[in-house]
Amino acid sequence: METKKVAIIGYSRIPFARINTAYADLDNQELLEASLTGLINKYHLQGKLLGEVAGGAVIKHISESNLIRETVMNTSLDPATPACDLQQACDTGIEAAVYIGNKIALGQIESGIACGVEAMSNIPFESAPRLRKALLKANKEKSIFGKLKQLLTPKLKDWMPIPYKGQEPQTGLVMGGHTEITAKYYQISREEQDQLALRSHQNMAKAYDEGFFDDMVIPAFGLDKDNNLRRDTSIEKLSQIKPAFDKENGTLTAGNSTPFTDGASAVLMASEEWAHANGLPILAYVTFSEVAGIEYVENKQNLLLAPVFAADRMLRKAGMSLEDFDYYEIHEAFAAQVLATIKIWENDDLAKKFGLEKALGKIDRNKLNVKGGSLAAAHPFAATGGRIIATLAKLLHEKGSGKGFISICAARGQGVTMILEK
Repeated sequence: METKKVAIIGYSRIPFARINTAYADLDNQELLEASLTGLINKYHLQGKLLGEVAGGAVIKHISESNLIRETVMNTSLDPATPACDLQQACDTGIEAAVYIGNKIALGQIESGIACGVEAMSNIPFESAPRLRKALLKANKEKSIFGKLKQLLTPKLKDWMPIPYKGQEPQTGLVMGGHTEITAKYYQISREEQDQLALRSHQNMAKAYDEGFFDDMVIPAFGLDKDNNLRRDTSIEKLSQIKPAFDKENGTLTAGNSTPFTDGASAVLMASEEWAHANGLPILAYVTFSEVAGIEYVENKQNLLLAPVFAADRMLRKAGMSLEDFDYYEIHEAFAAQVLATIKIWENDDLAKKFGLEKALGKIDRNKLNVKGGSLAAAHPFAATGGRIIATLAKLLHEKGSGKGFISICAARGQGVTMILEK
């Protein structure tokens, strides 16, 4: 069976906001609905029956089960449009695009939306196991005395809510702790990290000034720009920030790491036929994608380096070198993780240690995250993929031709890469 070409034809996202700022009182559904509504209004999708909407949030409340379908039902899309939730940590948004893209390629659907959202300000708290069991048992008791007996079982500390810490269950370390090990192991200096962070903010500030985001970022809830962007930052200011994870000898700081963030994004995808029938221009095509995992329990330095493998497999399938691209969009969870990944891709000895035949090629830093990256925009986990795909698709559309490379790392030792072409 001949597969169909998969086109990116639209995008919409709300401004990203640092946790407990502009979106402090909003939940996943409200944020995602704003992004989807922006997409629907921009591309006149009111009442349209799409093939499917897929996406997710990395962290949800129990009440947010079937989040995507519930949100779609609150929009003006045809209510018969099916929807499903996906989740793969920070890869959620791009994996949603792979999911929708594969269905389009196989002819199962003609159009779809890949989306992602994160409301970190509305994060659920856990309860202690002993309290949870006591509450369940108390619910089964018929008498007041029986209920009270069960409720007196937990200790005082069990009644305290357990906040989200973001630890990797396999290691007990938070992502920043792993990345500190990465920076030391691969000899990534503080200065290199701060330079990358500075460039990210400078590029994004310039992109906003030039109007690049005018048709992409939809004002929402009183915010019209990503509020993590620091126009006035400098190497001097970044160098004065204290280490965040290794207080004595660390190089990761709040300045070269992404903060917890609220936000949502959506990407409209379709077959060529659907795009033409609906009078919508094709911005770019998804041509290749690859997902990979990596061992990180014994090799704690490698938690966020799965894109090393994903890129190698993808480039071999595409018959390309890492040097064959006009733009590179690499997710900046931490400056150190970006620099370590690139260092491995570019170095024969390091590449061979990962089982690669040789280095994948060099990346022209002037083509890297040219409109700013996650260090400037910040990182609502499931929404970052949509931001990156939209940015690259628009860059290629404005250029008129070319190839773009995407790499996104994720918690639990996973990563996704993708190629867009025009």
